[in-house]
Amino acid sequence: MAEDYVYFDLETKRSANDVGGWNNKAEMGMSVGVTYSSAKGKYTIYDEKNVSELVDELLAADLVIGFNHISFDYEVLQAYTVLNLAEQTKNLDLMLDMEKVLEHRPKLDAVASASLNASKIAVGTDAIKWWQEGRIMDIAEYCAFDVKVTKCVHEFGADHGFVKYTNRFNQDQDVPVNWRKPLA
Repeated sequence: MAEDYVYFDLETKRSANDVGGWNNKAEMGMSVGVTYSSAKGKYTIYDEKNVSELVDELLAADLVIGFNHISFDYEVLQAYTVLNLAEQTKNLDLMLDMEKVLEHRPKLDAVASASLNASKIAVGTDAIKWWQEGRIMDIAEYCAFDVKVTKCVHEFGADHGFVKYTNRFNQDQDVPVNWRKPLA
């Protein structure tokens, strides 16, 4: 049986400002979470009512791949589980891996646009606004697209041994990575 690589992202109901700062991520609340399972070959969209199923999928994965999921998404999920997901899952956080080389935290859009010529379709604050407006499908579409972009960035890095990154001076640079390619 092939390894199950689970690509993951979530959006929140509230911003850091709404909950008194970045130290209170667990109070932000998940509006939508999305995974892509390489073993199942499909995306799954989760809402707050079925967050325990999301946690179960992450725990069962051979590898969870995300972009800043360890220090953000998992912290948001702490409101829904007593488990320490960062310790109880095997993870590849693309942002944290790139941070070791760049010595700062790159944005997904700066990596995706340089590596894939693809841009994010929105930003997290849009998802919070959409939550307030009841536009759940817009949040799900945005979150699923971010999961797809994360998957494509990972695959690009696995295939080439580097990803491209556009820095704050609008210069592209290659960032060496050592990411395993998912097995078919």
